[in-house]
Amino acid sequence: MEVKKKPEEEENELVLELKRQLENEHLTPVEKLRLLNDSLNNALNSAAVHVNSGELTRLKSQLYLSGVLIHCVRVLSLHPSSLWGDLSAAATLAHLTSSCCVGVEPGPHSETFHRLFLPSVVDALLSLAAQLVNRVENVSLLRKVMDSVGWLLAAHTHLTEKVLSSIHYEQIQVCDDVTVSLLCVQMWIHTCTANSNFLSGLSDDSILLLLNEAIGQLALSSDSTVGGASLRLILLMASQLGRCLRPLLLSFRGLDSLLHKDWRGRGFDRGIDQLIALIQSEKDVVSQTQGSSEHVRAACVIQAAWRSYKTRRRVKSLNRAVSVLQRKYRARRREQQQQKEAQLWEEELKYQVCVRRQQARRRFHQKQRQLLQLLPADQVQSYLQECENRAAVVIQSFWRGFRERRHYSSTQRHMLRRERAVRMLQRGVRRFLHKRRAAKVPPLPPFWIGQKRLTDSRRAELKRQVDEYIATHQSFRVSPEECSCLHEEVQLLLLSVLQTGAQQRMEEQRVEALLAHVHTQLELLRDAPPLSVVTETDADTFLSPSGPVAARARDAHNAMLQASRLPWWRMLGDTDAGPMDPLGSTHLPELEEELGGLYIGGTVADKKQTQVDEVKL
Repeated sequence: MEVKKKPEEEENELVLELKRQLENEHLTPVEKLRLLNDSLNNALNSAAVHVNSGELTRLKSQLYLSGVLIHCVRVLSLHPSSLWGDLSAAATLAHLTSSCCVGVEPGPHSETFHRLFLPSVVDALLSLAAQLVNRVENVSLLRKVMDSVGWLLAAHTHLTEKVLSSIHYEQIQVCDDVTVSLLCVQMWIHTCTANSNFLSGLSDDSILLLLNEAIGQLALSSDSTVGGASLRLILLMASQLGRCLRPLLLSFRGLDSLLHKDWRGRGFDRGIDQLIALIQSEKDVVSQTQGSSEHVRAACVIQAAWRSYKTRRRVKSLNRAVSVLQRKYRARRREQQQQKEAQLWEEELKYQVCVRRQQARRRFHQKQRQLLQLLPADQVQSYLQECENRAAVVIQSFWRGFRERRHYSSTQRHMLRRERAVRMLQRGVRRFLHKRRAAKVPPLPPFWIGQKRLTDSRRAELKRQVDEYIATHQSFRVSPEECSCLHEEVQLLLLSVLQTGAQQRMEEQRVEALLAHVHTQLELLRDAPPLSVVTETDADTFLSPSGPVAARARDAHNAMLQASRLPWWRMLGDTDAGPMDPLGSTHLPELEEELGGLYIGGTVADKKQTQVDEVKL
């Protein structure tokens, strides 16, 4: 008998087999990428459907401890050219890797996991996102990768500083595309929403960098979607951090004026009013703490107006102009460098082709010269003529093949067009003939019995026509009395047939109801929980409402339990002695006490009720 393996052993074997396949040196990066996607997706889906919630955590821990996740990071860190441009599979692997990193229990390797492995995962994901930024057609893949980064940040808060200081994240921020800026802001919004304690676990520097990014989008972007998302992020930070964020908001002087002048009438005035009210309330608190004298207030007003004016001018002119110039300069320099590298590569390739062609030509001429030296003088001219003829034959064969292929393609295209036209004509002619034949066929006379539109006047008219026909065409073999008797017999037979049909339909409905009940009971028995976790409420659902059925099930189960506990020598004479009751009156109370009434149909009163039900049946 084959022993069924436990789920833990199957998972261990699956992970070890995947690790062995990944360590194969003959696998290309594309094959490793596809192998990781298929294996991780199947393993996570199979672990997620288990009733035990610890199966998924155990699988993720095994994937990390075995080194499979390290292979995922290595594949994600490769350049897209190594993956043959299969960025969709790379985005899928990034999503699976971030899912595997959430909920891992590394055990004694916890410090290595949090300080070394997770930062490498974040760096690989951001590198992939930076490669997807410059490709407009990969917006959905970029959104998938950014969602993976947000999911990882929501589970591991300490990675936020790594993300904000990453050079790949700076490359993503430099991009002019509105969609990229919106995805960055939405990533932080989803992270704060998924983990309400995310912002409380950050340092002041990280919160300031995150706030600086949101306010920078408000200052640099003119798109309403990006502005609304940045405003929603600032309000979300204010609601989660409370009074801790208000002093940081005051460090961005002129923010309320920027919101009032540049973002009014964009569809989110209510959020602007909330943020301006928050800033003004904090300004009032600060002004009250600094002093209440008229001179101090006047100086504060003058300073605030002047600084806000300076800030607006700097934000509108200098910062925006410098950012645009830097972005365009870096993009231009990167483009020139890529063009230069591509040109150098193309020149090197052309040079190598020319050198190899010259070497091949030189080897061919040397070989031909050696062959000519071996031939006699009178055969040299014939040999050269043969070489020329062979070359002419090769050229002619290539030209004729090209000409025939082109002629065949044009002829085949013309034949296909002719066949399509013929099929269309035949289809139209057949449809026309079918309609003509259908129009010539006379309609079938409706059967008058049971017709809904048969009225009393129509019924009287039909009866009159029948009587006239009978009076006109009298039968000399059958008398009217026999006809009336035959008509009554036909009516009685028709009535019996209709009644029999109604009874058959009722019987079929009853059989269908019984089958549905049996199927329901079978599904309950198939999905029944094990006895180790069953409760009294679950056990009551499997008791039959019928007394005889419950008593019969109890007796059969008790008999089977008692027979399994008898010694082997007591079972030797059962086949010859015939059926016997293995349950005596002395064993039944002991068995009921041991089983706790789980499979016992009832007490003495239940037995009396069972006898009454049997009599009724």
